[in-house]
Amino acid sequence: MIKTIFITAILLLTTASISQAEVISIIDTYDVPNSEQGVIRPTRGVTMEHVAQKFGQAEQVSATVGEPPITVWTYPDFKVYFEHNLVIHSVVLQK
Repeated sequence: MIKTIFITAILLLTTASISQAEVISIIDTYDVPNSEQGVIRPTRGVTMEHVAQKFGQAEQVSATVGEPPITVWTYPDFKVYFEHNLVIHSVVLQK
C-alpha cells in the first residue's frame, strides 16, 4: 500500500513539473478603426472582385494555400485574407 502511494506521488510530481504552461499577455493591441480616422479596408464577406474594384490591384498576391484555399493580397496599408473568393479578415500593417 505504501509502495503504491509512493509511486503515485512520484508520478504526480513528475507530471506536474512537465505540464507547465507559459502564459502570454498582450497588453498593447494594434486596433485601427475601419474608418476615415483609421484605415479603410475590406470587410468580411466581400468578394475578390469587389476588393479589386474598390482598392485596385494589390502590391502582392500570395499563392493559394491549403484547404479551404486561403489567399492573401497585400496593399500598402493592409493585408486581406480570402477563403475561396471571399474576405475572411483584413489587418492593418504595422509600420
